[in-house]
Amino acid sequence: MKVVILCGGKGTRLGEVTGNLIPKPMAMVGNEPILVHIMRSYARRGHREFILCAGHLSWAIKSYFLDYHARQADVTIHTGKRGDVTFHDAHELDDWKVTIAETGPDSGTAGRLRKVAKYIEPGESFMLTYGDGVSDVDLAGLEAFHQAHGKLVTMTGVVPPGRFGELVLDGDTVTDWAEKPTVTDRYINGGFMVMQREFIDRFVVDKDDDVMLEREPLAEATTAGELMLFRHGGFWQCMDTARDWALLNELWESGNAPWAEG
Repeated sequence: MKVVILCGGKGTRLGEVTGNLIPKPMAMVGNEPILVHIMRSYARRGHREFILCAGHLSWAIKSYFLDYHARQADVTIHTGKRGDVTFHDAHELDDWKVTIAETGPDSGTAGRLRKVAKYIEPGESFMLTYGDGVSDVDLAGLEAFHQAHGKLVTMTGVVPPGRFGELVLDGDTVTDWAEKPTVTDRYINGGFMVMQREFIDRFVVDKDDDVMLEREPLAEATTAGELMLFRHGGFWQCMDTARDWALLNELWESGNAPWAEG
C-alpha cells in the first residue's frame, strides 16, 4: 500500500529548532529527520512506496533523498573523472520508492492531497499521515479494520498526551480532577489514516488549494457516513513545538523510542 505523507507546511511554531531554514519534517530526531523515522515505521510493516507532499522549502527534502545513498554508504570519489563515484555499501540500504511532489508552499492539506491524486490508481487504497508525528500504532490492524468496514476513510484516534489536567464536570460543578490523565474517551485525530482513492474524487477534487483536509472534506465524509475511527491506546506524539522536539530526542537518546520498535 502506498503511503502519502503531508510534509509541506511551514511549521512556524518550531522555528527555534529549524531556524526556518528547513521544513519541520526535516527536524532531526537523533541522527535522522523525523520524516525518515515515520517512513521507517511504515517500511517495517512492508509499506515501502512513499509519496511526499512537499511545499515549503521542498528542496531540503529533495536534496536529502537525492543524496540518500551517499549518506549511508562509504564513498570513493575520483576527482579527476567527472561523475566517477563508487559506493561501498557496508550494510543493507533502505529499499524504498520515494516520489517527492511539489504541492505548493501555501497549499492546505486537501490541496496537497488533490495534487498527488495522479500517483494513486482508481480503486486503490492508500495510507495517509502527517510528517510531524510518530506512533506505535498497529498498522496491520488499522489496514484490516479499514478493509473490513468498507467505508472510504479510517482515521486513527489517539488520546492526547496528558499535558494538562482534565476537569470532569456535572453541569457547572467539578466532580473530579485528573492530573495529566492518560485514560480518557476524548480522542483526537492522530493521523495514520487509510483512504480509498474514491474519497479524493468525492470530497477533495473540487476544493480550492487552501482548504484543509481536516475541515470540509473530512466533515463531508463524516456526514456521508464514510469516516470510521480506529482507536489507538498506545504511544503517539506530535512535534508541534520545541518542547515536543526535545521530548522525542530524549526518548531516542534513552533508547526508549516506542515508534522505533518492532
